[in-house]
Amino acid sequence: MINPLRNFTKKKIGGLILIFVIIVAFGFGGFGGGFNTGNQNNIAKINNTNISTQDFMDYLNQSGLSQQVIKENIDKNVIEELLSSLVSSTLLNLEIKDLNLVISDKIIAETLKKNKNFLDENGKFQRTLYEKFLLTNSMSAAMYEIKLKNNVLQRELFTYISGGAKSPKFLTDKHFIEKNRKLDIEFIKLNKFYKKADEFTDQEIKIFIDDNSEKLKQDYIDFSYVILTPKNLLGVDEFNQAFFDAIDEIDNKISKNIDFKTITNELDIDVITENDYINVENKETIENKIYNSRKDEIEILEDNGAFIFYQIDSVIQKLPNLNDERFLKQITNLLFQKEKFEFNKDILGQLDRKEFNQVSFDKLGNGEVEKTQLNSIKDINKFENNSVKILYTLPINTFTLIADREDNIFIAKVIKFEDTRISQDSNLLNAINNEASAENRNEILRSYDYLLNNKYEVIVNEKTLDRVKNYFRWCLIETLRILSFNTQETKIK
Repeated sequence: MINPLRNFTKKKIGGLILIFVIIVAFGFGGFGGGFNTGNQNNIAKINNTNISTQDFMDYLNQSGLSQQVIKENIDKNVIEELLSSLVSSTLLNLEIKDLNLVISDKIIAETLKKNKNFLDENGKFQRTLYEKFLLTNSMSAAMYEIKLKNNVLQRELFTYISGGAKSPKFLTDKHFIEKNRKLDIEFIKLNKFYKKADEFTDQEIKIFIDDNSEKLKQDYIDFSYVILTPKNLLGVDEFNQAFFDAIDEIDNKISKNIDFKTITNELDIDVITENDYINVENKETIENKIYNSRKDEIEILEDNGAFIFYQIDSVIQKLPNLNDERFLKQITNLLFQKEKFEFNKDILGQLDRKEFNQVSFDKLGNGEVEKTQLNSIKDINKFENNSVKILYTLPINTFTLIADREDNIFIAKVIKFEDTRISQDSNLLNAINNEASAENRNEILRSYDYLLNNKYEVIVNEKTLDRVKNYFRWCLIETLRILSFNTQETKIK
């Protein structure tokens, strides 16, 4: 429902302050025991309410995800998603407090005793099962019951917001008919009308370049960089606290405007220099990563556990070499996209002006009109999801442009439809009722979501978020190092 992080952008890494306990690296114990946030203790703030890093680490402990799962998915936004979930929960608790919603201890006790995880084979509440659950999850009874109370109150809040959202019969019937009618579609694939990339002449390419010379100019950069590793900074092979302290010290020097040459001279590390560099192939190289992230003149770029310290020396905008095949390939692709856009734009203009009719359709098809049938709004075998939704709103014998999942473009029309009504004794009736009611509730909750996102200001400390992520990255690296060492030891023995 609530997504308070959706409007935040990811900032590049600055410094890192990471303290660890080796037990975490082995996958034992809870999170957070070895994480020290220094002076930046808050990872997020909602109005005047702070969410500390320890709050977040406690939340990770209670998430049900193992440390290994979090570590291995660290680059798939698992930390951001978990933080978003915690922020959402905190936001809801603030709203509950603002609305003065309360719940009695008696109801909490009854809810607790109905939890199937704590019931024996006879359906009776067993205190020993409850205590075992608390022990397994490193929670006290008070902590769990506070969490349970918050969950119950959040459900009450949703009930309070969406009360009366149950769909009446006529809306349920309407919902089913609209979503499950069969549509007969006629369509023409437009790809054959587009000029192919290899069909453009040298003269057409030259004219295009001349007409768009300023827009086609690209950044060519001169830059210098060093790769920061435990080996070249400290003379050791493994990541440790001293290494991250060294990274943090470099970041502090950057913040004090100490220049790149001075810092690298002090480090006594070989500097790599690139001149007149341009990224044209989108390969996963260090140089391309620097090129793509060049927001600051001097910066530490963190990438999957590697640290790249770079300086942008100059940026010059100019046209690429016209004899460069890669550039020409880009130009012909741009020409193709332009021709495709212009053709589709012309069709859309005719549709908008109501100039496109059956005669136009037949002429365009030239005897090659295809047909298909959609069985429901969820039928995406032929066209992509949004296009299917458009077709289900289209009046009979009107035209529209749609696409499939391979980005092929079609002009299509609905020639007829067949409504299907659900029987009142159908096994599906209850599911349809629930689906229609859920849709009503979702509309209400979307409106409420908008209200909350305007009522509460959510600020995420991006630097602290990065530090948490890199803490887990380091733990994964250390775990793999230890496992590798143990494997080698076994082989030696």
